[in-house]
Amino acid sequence: MRAMRAEKCCGYEGLKLVDLPKTVVSDGKVLLRMTAVDVTPLEHTILSGHFPLAKAPLVLGGEGAGVVEAGGGNYFPVGSRVMFTGTYGVFEDGAYSEWLAVRKEDLCLIPEGVDDVSAAGIPVAYLTAQMALANAGFQAGKTVLAPAIGGSIGNAVTQLARALGAKHAISSTTNHAKAEQAKALGFGEVIDTPAEKLGDGVRRITGGYGADIVIDGIGGEVLSEALGALAPGGSLTTLGYSGGRKTTIDVTNLIWQQASIKSFILFAQPQAAFVDAWNTIVSLLGSGAIKPIVAKTFPLAKAADALRYLVEGRPFGRVVLTI
Repeated sequence: MRAMRAEKCCGYEGLKLVDLPKTVVSDGKVLLRMTAVDVTPLEHTILSGHFPLAKAPLVLGGEGAGVVEAGGGNYFPVGSRVMFTGTYGVFEDGAYSEWLAVRKEDLCLIPEGVDDVSAAGIPVAYLTAQMALANAGFQAGKTVLAPAIGGSIGNAVTQLARALGAKHAISSTTNHAKAEQAKALGFGEVIDTPAEKLGDGVRRITGGYGADIVIDGIGGEVLSEALGALAPGGSLTTLGYSGGRKTTIDVTNLIWQQASIKSFILFAQPQAAFVDAWNTIVSLLGSGAIKPIVAKTFPLAKAADALRYLVEGRPFGRVVLTI
């Protein structure tokens, strides 16, 4: 089978198309014929040598969509379309390949009306978004801020919060063109940060109140600014650092607002939380209340180009490999 494998952790050039023995089914796993694979910043981190737990040679790819070929039993019969995520592409060979054996607990049936390319980018972003919102105590009527509307987490949190009854589902962008694109896609509460500071935009939208919940996947100065936008008793969940691992905060934003900061790691959550989150996500996908946005697709052999486009092009929406 063909696979795109990180032969060395030395940047894009370390990713090579190789021919490997076809994956076989083992106990507890389901054999998938891969159809689409999401491209994520984590793959760039691994290729750059900044994720020491991942060792080359390694087939990358932690989430995607495929068709069940064997081992699925009654719940995932042969021919079923499924999506999945897990530690694939980090601690074991992953989804940048034509075939992959996936643990049953990592699978979810793709709802009717959702194509494989869209489904490939659903698991990590929407599971993270839904569980982070639940852990933050989200309820209908709350105001939510999730910076970076064009990114996977910012977009998924904004869509889910809006679909679940948030009073305000606010996001932001550092790019004016993306602000206009977001508006055209129906996202009416997006702060164009070159024109308006994040905190000022949140206070404008909320009439001075602030955000009850911030889900921040950016880090850096964005985290600091978002902290200053919290409402009394609000909380900020940090779960990413694409904008920087370090920042400086004003502790009075916590003290005076009686606010809190917490963290979130998707694969540290209990299995029951995954089940609950999937149930919510699948229901909203089926009703059309949430809809993944795909910016561009690439064939498997162009995985390095896809990753470069994601990291350097910073598109609005997901980048997906088709197989």
